[in-house]
Amino acid sequence: MSNRKKLGILGGGQLGKMLSMAAGPWHYPIHMLDESVDFPAGPYSMGFTEGSFKDYEAVLAFGRQMDVVSIEIEHVNTEALEQLEKEGIIVHPAPRALKIIKDKGLQKQFYTQHEIPTSSYQLFDTEDELRAAIKNGQLTFPFVQKSRTAGYDGKGVALIKDAEALSKLLPGPSLIEELVDIEKELSVVAARNESGEVATFPLVEMEFNEEANLVEFLLCPARVAEDVAIEADQLARKVIEAFDICGLLAVELFWTKSGEILVNEVAPRPHNSGHHTIESCLTSQFQQHLRGVLNLPLGSTQATSPSVMLNLLGEPGHTGPAHYQGFEDCLAIDGVYIHLYGKEITKPFRKMGHITILGNSAEDAIAKAMKVKGLLKVISQSS
Repeated sequence: MSNRKKLGILGGGQLGKMLSMAAGPWHYPIHMLDESVDFPAGPYSMGFTEGSFKDYEAVLAFGRQMDVVSIEIEHVNTEALEQLEKEGIIVHPAPRALKIIKDKGLQKQFYTQHEIPTSSYQLFDTEDELRAAIKNGQLTFPFVQKSRTAGYDGKGVALIKDAEALSKLLPGPSLIEELVDIEKELSVVAARNESGEVATFPLVEMEFNEEANLVEFLLCPARVAEDVAIEADQLARKVIEAFDICGLLAVELFWTKSGEILVNEVAPRPHNSGHHTIESCLTSQFQQHLRGVLNLPLGSTQATSPSVMLNLLGEPGHTGPAHYQGFEDCLAIDGVYIHLYGKEITKPFRKMGHITILGNSAEDAIAKAMKVKGLLKVISQSS
């Protein structure tokens, strides 16, 4: 590649780290903006600028040194990205799409406007409005409340099953969704470049930790009928085209017991539901994101083996310097790939890493994953 574009990423967490590692085989320099060079991406970035990706001036100054700017987290200063775009800097995802996606209310309205199937919803500006709607019968139990902005990694979501659960209501503007009768939670990671090329990774199914509301277990390929997989794939393609996204778009889906496939929400960046692709697909989601934002040919998304991905979460009751109990035992198992994010301090349910497990069959991968899940624990070093 001659005349390589200078690429800057807003965010220096584990996704930034894995983006930098994906660029390594090309010796492609990636620059990061985040608050501390001690964050996971720090040692892997060719250039790390300390500053807040939420600060207008910091993003503007950083972006003006780049040819292309992308993200590894949604909660960035979109006003600065809009200004960079006006100045001729390439920004992916486009700020206009990012502004919609950052606000779960606007995101839902976007689906309605574009005839994209999603669960029914209502929007409320305040907790008082929400309580009044319950009182006058406009809203009935059970329902899911989501903060319209700033939710991340399971935060900003509350399941309100009955009146006793109203103490869990979230303050501020929120999105209220019906509690969908779900058969499986699914995800398709789609990719697109400026040339209009679109590629999708194989459909995955996910299981969530109810307490932390985080993905705990992922299986690829999803155990669904072929027509369900095709419909999910077509829907993901429709969504990435509607948003006009370049790079990745993870499309999280509900497959209902009545057979509907509904879009839950999206993320315009590498996503937890695509981590397994590092070992199990011909092209990883991280390299695919680079291809998309740099307008390079997209890579093959073909899976090379069945896989399971486990999130490595901090154990409940443990806060302090991280210790990985059972690490060596898991390394001794064939087809187990452990990714640690480099976070020194563990907290209950904090994402500390992930593990991908490959198998000769889905059953083989699941069996090994259950063994790994029982062995590998993140505890505090003093315990």
